[in-house]
Amino acid sequence: MEETTLNNTILAKLSEKFGEKVTAVAEPYGLLTFATTKDVIINVLSFLKNDLKFNFLTDITAVHYPGKDHGIAVVYHLHNMVEQVRIRVKVFISEQNPTIPTATTVWKGANWMERETYDLFGVKFEGHPDLRRILNMDDLGVHPMLKQYPLEDPNRVDKKDEFFGR
Repeated sequence: MEETTLNNTILAKLSEKFGEKVTAVAEPYGLLTFATTKDVIINVLSFLKNDLKFNFLTDITAVHYPGKDHGIAVVYHLHNMVEQVRIRVKVFISEQNPTIPTATTVWKGANWMERETYDLFGVKFEGHPDLRRILNMDDLGVHPMLKQYPLEDPNRVDKKDEFFGR
């Protein structure tokens, strides 16, 4: 089946089941991408796994959008190995209260992916069996992938504009 036709079929089934909860639909490079809300994410993931055969959870990660209303996007990449199709699901959450239900109830393999996302972005996965840091020191106190700090040290003298004729 052609990629666009397959994506349209998947989208139609999702829209029929979840209606207005499926938004921001796009197909960058043929990859069906959509957003949903955290109150239905587990139902959406379960539907994708059980009914649409997206049986492989490739990745869970996040993206930080500082200054936006919903400053963090939790991103799920799934793979239907029978039909050889991939899908991306995004859930936008508040930077001030970065919580979302755990996907370990759907895939046991989500455990370490969620721990990594928690460690790097500070996203708290509610109901996770063992949510703790996995890459950084326990007492680090920050989440390194959040864009909360300047990219350059403002005190570096070798980066001053006056040295470059600006």
